Amino acid sequence: MEIKKINDIAVVKSDEIIMADVQSAMDLIMNVKYETGIVLNKEAVTEDFFILSKGIAGEILQKFINYQIKFAVCGDFSKYTSKPLKDFIYESNKGKDIFFVPDTDTAVKMLSQK
Repeated sequence: MEIKKINDIAVVKSDEIIMADVQSAMDLIMNVKYETGIVLNKEAVTEDFFILSKGIAGEILQKFINYQIKFAVCGDFSKYTSKPLKDFIYESNKGKDIFFVPDTDTAVKMLSQK
């Protein structure tokens, strides 16, 4: 796992899954607890996160909201065909706290907005 700081945003990149459940999300939050935003590459997130019926995404994202940490996942989401997931991504991207974007630069830009 590689963590790079851009302003007050932690950009985390990993080739291994580092966010698989609520506990691993909390570990990530605590590792970068002094930052106001976290960017994580999609490959570091368990595939179960993207199956909304499993409830993992909701549980994990609620932790980010509770700790007032903005969060972005960057990568290619085009392989997902689930309408509920596409709607979830669309609605998240319209907000101010959670984003699903194609690249790190876009993620940092979105998380930097007040």
